[in-house]
Amino acid sequence: MSPLDPDVCYRALLARDARFDGLFFVGVKTTGIYCRPVCRARTPGRDRCRFFRTAAQAEEAGFRSCFRCRPELAPGAAPIDALSRVVAAAMRRIDEGALAHDGTVDDLGRALGVSGRHLRRAMRAELGVSPIALAETRRLALARQLIVDTALPMTEVAFASGYRSVRRFNAAVKLRYGRPPSAMRRGLRDGGGAGESLTVTLQYRRPFDWPAMLSHFAARAIPGVELVRDGVYLRTAAVGGARGWLALTADPERPALRATLSMSLGGGLMAVVARLRRLCDLDAEPAAIAAHLARDPRLASHVRARPGLRVVGAFDPFEAAARAVLGQQVSLAAARTLAGRLSGRYGAAIATPHPELTRTFPPAGAIAGRSADELAALGMPGRRAATLRLIARAIERGALSFDALAEPARLLAELAELPGVGPWTAHYLAMRALGWPDAFPEGDLGLRKALGGISGRQARLLAEPWRPWRAYGAAHLWTELGNSSAGAIQP
Repeated sequence: MSPLDPDVCYRALLARDARFDGLFFVGVKTTGIYCRPVCRARTPGRDRCRFFRTAAQAEEAGFRSCFRCRPELAPGAAPIDALSRVVAAAMRRIDEGALAHDGTVDDLGRALGVSGRHLRRAMRAELGVSPIALAETRRLALARQLIVDTALPMTEVAFASGYRSVRRFNAAVKLRYGRPPSAMRRGLRDGGGAGESLTVTLQYRRPFDWPAMLSHFAARAIPGVELVRDGVYLRTAAVGGARGWLALTADPERPALRATLSMSLGGGLMAVVARLRRLCDLDAEPAAIAAHLARDPRLASHVRARPGLRVVGAFDPFEAAARAVLGQQVSLAAARTLAGRLSGRYGAAIATPHPELTRTFPPAGAIAGRSADELAALGMPGRRAATLRLIARAIERGALSFDALAEPARLLAELAELPGVGPWTAHYLAMRALGWPDAFPEGDLGLRKALGGISGRQARLLAEPWRPWRAYGAAHLWTELGNSSAGAIQP
């Protein structure tokens, strides 16, 4: 196991990025206490910190655990040590509506491999609130936005924000805000009316390079599934049993994106919003990331030009996996063509107000049962078709997961065991589908070209100072290559 880099650890500590929780611990020499990198206590100076890979190492060195962040709850190998990762996964699923409508804490716990009692205790210890209280906060926040910013009937607002009945919705809103929903409505905002669609606002931290992200979407738009037109990203979507379409564009009045969704997606609104936030990396801390990456002379000019560049995620993990496999050793245009054929053959037909959007991207279950020969008939090599089927089967049966429970190192190891999945594909999926900010596909030809035509090993060494945000460094280089060449290079 390689030693920890103290400078990398301290940068992650300053950012308090939850994605690094459990990967290391920090001991404060002046207090004799060790904490997790997400602890909300005042950040100590660099010279007062010692970093340890495990809690046991910190205790052996004479440090005692922090009562505030409770290092014993940080994710680790043993189940009792994995509470923090369970809580992170629970938060993600609650954001997606796991406790909306008829969902229960016991159901959520079983899905995460723990009991409901265990999950309640873990979330209370980590967050100071119960799963139900967190879900209620999420529902009310979404309900308030729909009440104030749209003209949707209150019945539809209640359902879209996760309530089983209008009566419970009215009572919850009045209890939290001191007045009934009808008294909160202030009139219709532009684009938020009732009818065939609804519009929600997705805020982010400035700066945000929407043109770069829109360019990324445009270059990879799957025929029949996605479209970029006049500054708007449009796509079809399938979330649970709901199918529909959505449009994403920049809000002209505030630092936010505006997502317009067909009413058919109203029942899955919470899940759609969560997916869009991950797709567009809206929860990133761009100022901290840019300040760090700009210290490297190789990236300084790129960061100055695009300080708000984000790492594009995935609307659906299997869709990202399929894109990665279909894009192996072919051009971007060829990968788009194959993805379009896959959607045309196995995706569901859908009617939208946009003639170009006609199919949803197929779920893993629609591909898992196909033969490699059948998939290869779409125009890909047989081995690549077999790899696509293996990934679909692994996702379908739950053997491969890209949710918050997945640890990057373990995910990379699991992917490496699949035939046809090399280091490039594994890191690509860790970056896009898992949202791991330190993913770095060192063997990528575009990255090696941007760094002077060097080897993958040399690229990895040059990227060490970028940690723990190597994925953002890669995004800057890919974007610059795409802007300076005839075709987009970023995968």
